Amino acid sequence: MSNIFVVSAPSGAGKTSLVKALIESVENLSLPVSHTTRKKRNKEINGESYHFVNEKTFFEMVESQQMVEYAKVFNNFYGVSSKE
Repeated sequence: MSNIFVVSAPSGAGKTSLVKALIESVENLSLPVSHTTRKKRNKEINGESYHFVNEKTFFEMVESQQMVEYAKVFNNFYGVSSKE
């Protein structure tokens, strides 16, 4: 059996720092890589920071029920696939 933890807070609240610390200190804990339709930023790595996809691909995944959850945030879509 697996446990799922949801970390939710406003932008800039420290979610990334908290999750990074947890992953480094708790054995067998991993983080899924989300899909997003936003543009990749300078130091981000596709497949590591996010899976960067266009809206057509994103919604093909939604319609074929490949997304566990998704949301629109600041005019971009973010979601976690069932594969992750």
